[in-house]
Amino acid sequence: MTGTMPHENGVDYNGEQVPFNTDAFPILAGNFLRAGYDTGHFGKWHIPADIHNTEWSGFGTAESVRNNRVDFDIVSPCLQFINKEREQPFLAFASFVNPHDICEFARILSGIPDELKNGQIPDLPDADELPPLPENWSPPEDEPTAMRDHYTHERTENVYPSRRWDGKDDLRWRQYLWGYYRMIELVDGYIGMLLDGLEASGQADRTVIVFASDHGDGMARHHWNQKTVFYDECARIPFIMCWPEAIPSGLVDANHLVNLGTDLFPTIMDAAGIAKPRHLKGLSALPSARGIAGAPEHRFVVSQNNLQPAYEERGEVSGRMVRTTRYKYVCYSNGEDPEQLFDMEEDPLETRNFAKHPAYADVLNEHRGLLRNWVDENDDFFRFKGVGSKGTPHP
Repeated sequence: MTGTMPHENGVDYNGEQVPFNTDAFPILAGNFLRAGYDTGHFGKWHIPADIHNTEWSGFGTAESVRNNRVDFDIVSPCLQFINKEREQPFLAFASFVNPHDICEFARILSGIPDELKNGQIPDLPDADELPPLPENWSPPEDEPTAMRDHYTHERTENVYPSRRWDGKDDLRWRQYLWGYYRMIELVDGYIGMLLDGLEASGQADRTVIVFASDHGDGMARHHWNQKTVFYDECARIPFIMCWPEAIPSGLVDANHLVNLGTDLFPTIMDAAGIAKPRHLKGLSALPSARGIAGAPEHRFVVSQNNLQPAYEERGEVSGRMVRTTRYKYVCYSNGEDPEQLFDMEEDPLETRNFAKHPAYADVLNEHRGLLRNWVDENDDFFRFKGVGSKGTPHP
């Protein structure tokens, strides 16, 4: 919402009391408000600041603004907003929770009291109707110890109840996947209602629609549930655009890199004809979505995480990921075997860590260098547990 990286805005872990300087980091919806747009936000709001402060947030309308129990209440007010009689264009956010309730479902499967806050799913079916476990259920060798230390930390048991589940034969892994798919169906129904309502309003052909998410879920890959880490199931989130007047239908672009956190607002501002604020480093993905050759693009993108042990508490270990077109490099600030290198062309399921493979030494050093230079150039506080770009210890 600010178009900046976590190390810049200070919000690199979850909590309601995370320090956040609203004076220094205005929400970018304000650019649309100042450009004459009617702006509205409906649903989950998980930012430690007051959305109703329109001067800061840029949202003239904000309804059903709660963290977890909101999906029931989004469609109706959002459609009312879309159908308002107005002369100016509108910007609307419909912020659904699901399939995030998979967190609660995993706890329920482990006998931990919880509830599904955004809609019930059917009773569990028999085993022969459950989805199979994925090919990459097992973690790769030489996985950073910081990840499993976080997964098995005494204070993260409710976050990762899957650590109670025994091996591939434990039906709970497959039940968890089945529940995840049901929650996707729930939110898909709500999104369908919104799209049908937009169509009925007569505005669909001249409305830009963007579907995205803030993170994925482990989905039993690499013996993981929840988010936080850099495996594709968690970090490679959807970015789907529809604009009948400008974007060809059915175009899939797997070559241009996008960092949604920095690129979302430059993209929709580009579509609206609003100038991007100078301090933003993100790029518009609209030219790529339109199939235009030669547009500015990222050579690589960086993601950041923090392995927090509990809500409102920042963890001692942080991680960084560099993604180039073919490779993914990961480094953690502590623990043994802190680096991962995946060849996403040869091994898209991320089953082999090539960080110690001699044939990938040059690729590893190149990506170390990309991250090290990026950290220095962007005043990132991250400190390498591994080595620098020349194979020497990082200070």
